[in-house]
Amino acid sequence: MAVYTDIAEEELSEFIAGYDVGELLSYKGIAEGTENTNYLLHTSQASFILTLYERRVEESDLPFFLGLMQHLAKKGVTCPLPVQRRDGSMIGRVAGRPAALITFLEGMWLRRPSPRHCRAVGEALARLHLAALDFPQSRANALAPADWRPLWEKAKPQADTVEPGLAAEVEKDLGELLENWPRDLPEGIVHADLFPDNVFFLEDEVSGLIDFYFACHDQLAYDVATCLNAWCFEKDLSYNLTKGTAFLAGYQSVRPLERAEIDALPVLARGSAMRFMLTRLHDWLVLPDGPLIKKRDPMEYIRRLRFHRQIASPSEYGLETA
Repeated sequence: MAVYTDIAEEELSEFIAGYDVGELLSYKGIAEGTENTNYLLHTSQASFILTLYERRVEESDLPFFLGLMQHLAKKGVTCPLPVQRRDGSMIGRVAGRPAALITFLEGMWLRRPSPRHCRAVGEALARLHLAALDFPQSRANALAPADWRPLWEKAKPQADTVEPGLAAEVEKDLGELLENWPRDLPEGIVHADLFPDNVFFLEDEVSGLIDFYFACHDQLAYDVATCLNAWCFEKDLSYNLTKGTAFLAGYQSVRPLERAEIDALPVLARGSAMRFMLTRLHDWLVLPDGPLIKKRDPMEYIRRLRFHRQIASPSEYGLETA
């Protein structure tokens, strides 16, 4: 979440009039996040989140994202719900951007998650995977392995300015990953971006999952690997085995991983690290600085790549392989 686009009160009031949510009382921008513009709105009926979709979200994908949230909520997964407009649509326009009004979830995201929180996230991710199995819509992963090389080719000429020798290192890793990427694993709808700031907690319990704007159809274990990268590394970039064990146990308590998924976990975790490293590296080196760009240091995921490269067995993540 972030604020890239300002909205005048008069314009926002006119937009809100298209919904049956009462009158606008107050609003303020939400500064966290990187992709879209978000405001917290208070009306005479309730509180809502207004999202204006910015650079990486295609308007044509919005029915998939919003429909998925509706589907998951009906299946018992706590997530924000898009509010229907008076004309029956879920998508409007304000300040020149496609926009949606979303219900407000109570809770906060954790800066220092414990193993208990990691287990709860594992359980929540597995429930999401199962709940989405019969979602009728599909969306290809726009950042699948086939999309990594084009990103890399744009960043490669300047890669050694980040760290000497990085270009050769990434080139080798990328080639190995593309050659050995797992096939024929169980697939379904994945969140693909379930970082700590996209999970809300109340009193150590998950109160909701948010930000489904990278959700897509992919291998379910790839989502597991992405969460290992997001939740189980410490600020010094070391892997926390206790957190990894808790997260994986939580996931498997709801949806046990198949043998092939377990065997593929080191490659999937390495590939997930590559995906997030490449988008960060691309933004860091290629995109110009500006108000719509919030860059993140790619070195965090370069370090994760190096860790996963040394993994010899899934058990090193805290996964029971017997």
